[in-house]
Amino acid sequence: MSTFEIGSATAKGGFANEKEICKKFNNWEKDTEAQIWLKIMGYETRSIDSVQAILIPTRMKKEDVEKLGLKESLDELMKFKKADVQIRIIITIGKIVKIENLSLKKANSDADYNQVDKRWVDSYKEIWKFDDEIAFGLKLFTGEINPYSCPEIIRNRTLRDKRRMFLDELPEKLRNKIITFFKENKILVVSDILKGRGGLSANWMLVTRYNKSDNTTTWILKDINTVMNFFGSGEVKMSPKGNLHIGRIIMQRKGGTPDPTKLQFKIKPCELFEVK
Repeated sequence: MSTFEIGSATAKGGFANEKEICKKFNNWEKDTEAQIWLKIMGYETRSIDSVQAILIPTRMKKEDVEKLGLKESLDELMKFKKADVQIRIIITIGKIVKIENLSLKKANSDADYNQVDKRWVDSYKEIWKFDDEIAFGLKLFTGEINPYSCPEIIRNRTLRDKRRMFLDELPEKLRNKIITFFKENKILVVSDILKGRGGLSANWMLVTRYNKSDNTTTWILKDINTVMNFFGSGEVKMSPKGNLHIGRIIMQRKGGTPDPTKLQFKIKPCELFEVK
């Protein structure tokens, strides 16, 4: 079976950097990996007239939106833009222009987690339309609301972390309501955190893993529906550590700096290499 049929390979050299991947697409006529990626996306390279890869800035301005020819307002784009690195690929075939948005993930050699989305609870409330009670519970979970400011909630118990509450420390009714919401809205949640919405939603995910010892890069490129099905497959349940598992996705308090009390969602990108 060919590389472009299985969607993954190991190549000589290091190109895990997003700028290097842009260069590879822009040098598609000579670059072997870029040609394979375009074939995986369904394009016959002999039919392509031109390819232009643009790195989407993390922070966008109005002029960036205009330059990319996007129809949505800056506010709408930023609301649903993915937090991770994206490349916008413009493919011209005759008079037809095709656009593919690529979400890039670097898989660490230690198979660690990688953040795919983070926001304030109120931002998720606006997008997913959950009620004030769920928002309150999630803010206790992230520490945006200090639990010790709500003595009726902690009821003189000693918490594992004085800054916040884990799901298993929340009142049972509130905890179950949060878990039920994510069970009932699993498809929406998985789509928004992995794919996004609008003109900058991801069509593809490219995961790269660089091996310094032999100077090779292993990569896998999958369409976003396959990615969502893979990472979203499995139960929605509380983890042993008091976080939330949504299939292979973990929802937890961000922690660290800056904005430690945001809600974040994480995956292990290297797990995508399991997809055949």
